[in-house]
Amino acid sequence: MDLLKSKYDAQNMVDGYRNLKKSAKVIGVWDDHDYGINDGGKFYAQKEASMELMLDFLDEPKDSPRRKQSGVYAVYEFGGGNEKVKVFLLDARFNRDTLYRENGEYLPNLEGSILGEEQWEWLASELGKSTAQVNIIASGIQFIPTAHPFEKWENFPKERERLFKLIERSKAKNPVLISGDRHIAEISRLKDGKFPNGLYEITSSGMTHVWKTYKEEYNPYRVGGLIASLHYGLVEFDWENNQMIYQIKGKEGQVYLEQSIPIRD
Repeated sequence: MDLLKSKYDAQNMVDGYRNLKKSAKVIGVWDDHDYGINDGGKFYAQKEASMELMLDFLDEPKDSPRRKQSGVYAVYEFGGGNEKVKVFLLDARFNRDTLYRENGEYLPNLEGSILGEEQWEWLASELGKSTAQVNIIASGIQFIPTAHPFEKWENFPKERERLFKLIERSKAKNPVLISGDRHIAEISRLKDGKFPNGLYEITSSGMTHVWKTYKEEYNPYRVGGLIASLHYGLVEFDWENNQMIYQIKGKEGQVYLEQSIPIRD
């Protein structure tokens, strides 16, 4: 925890980050290395202490309900009326059941949970009552890809299917998934008639380091290429023309990937 706190403190001393916090609301949820252990789940012994450090870093008030729940999941709304965006931050660590490896690959866990029932109930409630025109759902690990051997929702196939069914049943407008973890960037699309646009996922990671031993990786859902250069993700909302534009951009501002998605009523 001392090492983790020192890294949060160092980030808070970066001039660019301090200036960003003065002009924009910074929100976030963890993945494994923020959590404190590689590929960790619910049996991590320091998870409560790690949760406290992360919420301190995010300037969460001491009396925030977020500090009293089992995990750092949260929801935020931006804008209003017909230009409202709701962002769901899912905690895929605090309550996640165990994964086992065989020959270097994770085995499917057919009975375990990623979110835990408390978080599932919260998500169902928040999705069901959403009045936003766009609903962005974030997770550290990837939702859609199934082929790679690393952490992903497909390691818990029943949980993955449960999530997609919940999003569809909720009737939440224009859902989009975002994720990280992989040290690469890519855009995936689940072509499902239940979602008018299909269901898109934008994966972006990372801003400081990427997959140095990159080799081509199969993803049957990928739209466009796989990016293994330093990058960040950006979304712009063009309300006048009813579309959102997702981009993966390089450190000089160059566009590596771009995906326009209609905003439907």
